[in-house]
Amino acid sequence: MTRSDAPALAAQIDWPSIDDAQPSEEGGPIARGGFSYQDEIAVGFLLEMIEDANLLKVHCETHDDLVLVRSAGPGTERIAEYAQVKAEEPDQLWTVATLCEKKKSPNSSLFERSLARDRHAETARFRIVTLRPPASALVPLTYPADSEFRVLDCEAMREIHEELDRRFPEAKSPKGNDSAYWLAHCHWDARYDLQTVAKDNQRRLFSLGNKAGCVLLIEQITTLLEDLRAMAKTASDLQWVPHRAKKIITREFILNWWSDKLREIAEGAAQKSGGKLADKLVAVGVSADIIGLAIELRRDYAALIRSPRYMESDEIRAFQGRVKSDALTLRTQLMSGALKLDGTQFHARCVEQMDAINASRPTGVPDHSAFLKGCLYDIADRCLLRFEPPAS
Repeated sequence: MTRSDAPALAAQIDWPSIDDAQPSEEGGPIARGGFSYQDEIAVGFLLEMIEDANLLKVHCETHDDLVLVRSAGPGTERIAEYAQVKAEEPDQLWTVATLCEKKKSPNSSLFERSLARDRHAETARFRIVTLRPPASALVPLTYPADSEFRVLDCEAMREIHEELDRRFPEAKSPKGNDSAYWLAHCHWDARYDLQTVAKDNQRRLFSLGNKAGCVLLIEQITTLLEDLRAMAKTASDLQWVPHRAKKIITREFILNWWSDKLREIAEGAAQKSGGKLADKLVAVGVSADIIGLAIELRRDYAALIRSPRYMESDEIRAFQGRVKSDALTLRTQLMSGALKLDGTQFHARCVEQMDAINASRPTGVPDHSAFLKGCLYDIADRCLLRFEPPAS
């Protein structure tokens, strides 16, 4: 069988859908821990699903680091875009040589592993996500697919093709496609560092809110992104068996999530002050007497910050910033699984942290315990903090 025969023979096979076939290896979910660059990249694709009706699903740690299932339109074949996220070596300059470098075993180069993903019913596309742009020889792969500088008879692309064929003369996917197919359908996606990706996600979420008629505060954006990171991490950490459905985040699911969050923010803005706080505390089983005290502390806090004699403005901002920062840390730990608490326990942990902040105040600074707790409850009342743990 020649290389030209392979695609015709492969077309006769009834290939399984990527949504149904069990991954051949699942080392990723086993080895993962904590929030990561890959999770932030996944968040970007979850946001893209809200914007783009053709992005149907995002797989987290299934047949590749991420798999994007797309539709080119009604009645067209589905596309599976296999994304490898390479962030282990931040100073790595990717060249044709490193693309082809074998690690410890045959067929272990980045190119070979990527091409081998082409084994399902969906039309295969490929994406390489890196922290920095590749060397000049690979730059054509960063151009749009319809660019005149991406065609295979372009000099730069021809040089990459010849080098791949020289190193891997027999390379082909299970469906019979070779290096020419991979080059024609691979996108090199340089995203830079974690902070850059996170800031881009903040910008995109703010833009999505504006399009939906909801101007999001930075604290609300932070909370929403936290939810999305936890969503991606949870899906990535699970094993295919028995959690296949939870590893595949669908557009329908993310649109429902987005709609619920927009409604929650709108209702929080319209609801009587303190009402949203009460709802949040009731939802996690806090007793009525504690809820009453929490509402009073929030009201006292609101009155105090309107009084210029209570504290100098810089001091107010410092306390408010510390409360927000510590609340975010605790919430992140809860969402990541580092804190194993139910809603009532997490609420108690947040209150304890306010006492810890107060206890750490410099000598001579008055007691601000009530102010700190009032600030905590004000944050919750404005839908910037929730006490319930992530859904399992």
